[in-house]
Amino acid sequence: QVQLVESGGRLVQAGGSLRLSCTASGHTFSSVVVGWFRQALGKEREFVAAIGAGGFSTYYADSVKGRFTISRDNAKNTLLLQMNSVKPEDTALYYCAASPRGGNVRGERGYDYWGQGTQVTVSS
Repeated sequence: QVQLVESGGRLVQAGGSLRLSCTASGHTFSSVVVGWFRQALGKEREFVAAIGAGGFSTYYADSVKGRFTISRDNAKNTLLLQMNSVKPEDTALYYCAASPRGGNVRGERGYDYWGQGTQVTVSS
């Protein structure tokens, strides 16, 4: 199995920046698609961004394009999400997820492993 632990969530003012990290353990991290999802209070979990195993392909939700950047360092078993120009609507619990089998990278059903989440709160 792949174990994922998120960190970096905090309170930040609108327009500011922060960086989320996801540290993975397991033998298959370098060969899996990994991504970020988020869930705001009272709302469904939604796709944020994903990156291919080799780091050559990235995918973003329309709501974060141009503001967030996903990257990975396979040597460090780390997934990152750089969040710039954050908005109050970015407030959510952010989850790191891994998909060994591929498929639809924008759908949560394609991911087998999940972290516990890290809270991001953006004040207006």
